[in-house]
Amino acid sequence: MQQPMVEFKNVIKEYDDVQILKGIDIALEKGKFYTLLGPSGCGKTTILRIIAGFTNASAGDVLFEGQKMNDLPANKRQVNTVFQDYALFPHLNVFENVAFGLNLRKVKKAAIKEKVIEALKLVRLAGYENREISELSGGQQQRVAIARALANEPKVLLLDEPLSALDMKLRKAMQYELRELQQRLGITFLFVTHDQEEALAMSDEIFIMNEGRVLQSGTPVDIYDEPINHFVADFIGESNILPGKMVADYQVEMVGKQFECADAGMRVNEAVEVVLRPEDLDIVAVDQGQLVVTVDTQLFRGDYYEITAYDADQNRWLIHSTNPAQDGQRVGLFFEPEDVHIMRFGESEEDFDARLESYEEED
Repeated sequence: MQQPMVEFKNVIKEYDDVQILKGIDIALEKGKFYTLLGPSGCGKTTILRIIAGFTNASAGDVLFEGQKMNDLPANKRQVNTVFQDYALFPHLNVFENVAFGLNLRKVKKAAIKEKVIEALKLVRLAGYENREISELSGGQQQRVAIARALANEPKVLLLDEPLSALDMKLRKAMQYELRELQQRLGITFLFVTHDQEEALAMSDEIFIMNEGRVLQSGTPVDIYDEPINHFVADFIGESNILPGKMVADYQVEMVGKQFECADAGMRVNEAVEVVLRPEDLDIVAVDQGQLVVTVDTQLFRGDYYEITAYDADQNRWLIHSTNPAQDGQRVGLFFEPEDVHIMRFGESEEDFDARLESYEEED
């Protein structure tokens, strides 16, 4: 791996003797789109504030391109932040808002004009220089906030839930625009959200956080397909999570039956949790199913039906199917071995990675 653009080494943050961050170790490479994902209060924004220099770590080191920056003032860091409420000045027009930071740095007027015009072009707002902020839509205001940050030519752009105030349609459009902008500029983005779909759609890498810790990190596909524990599996997308027992490598027992799975490296008879995603369950005839369930309710979600069903032991099953079913209907469920994901109780991310690596080497 190349030298990280930003690195946290065992960073702790305390407020009034309460630990908000509990030993954070993360590394951000140049030119990637990273997302901090987790519920409110898990410490996501605190990480952003430490990188930006708005607050200091209580312990541990924060490095920028290999240099320690724990005590470096905010205005000396090559970092800019786009806030949730955009923090635009209503009494200034678009040009003046974008130029604000450059004026503070006493950049020459000719250079300011050039940088502002270029930044507005990047966010597709060329020609909006003289518009008042009150004349702009929510999406346009967000772009002005991004242009203001980009005009300062940061090496890292921090985005603190900048899409949360937008309606769903505009929010999805801005997801595409932000991702495309990051790829075009080639700078590091660190995006904070509690929206799982947003994180999966935009990120090169996701850090899943809860209660001040990073529980798991990886690509969206890795985290979705191989959640490390119950919290991650339940937080990222929807899941059927059932108790199980490892019979052997690639063989698990759940709901009183044995199934092939894609996991290995655990003890025989070890208690585990089994994850099956709703979209991986196919509805088939009863005699063709690996399990038989009775349909309880069904909701039409536009491009699929969300079906709730129960097996003979009253385990609840959530199924996403393109075909409808009838309430009270008995149906079979079919799934492939690679759709059966195993989670070990109390496994750390390091243990999880080591286990994956060991049985991949065996294969």
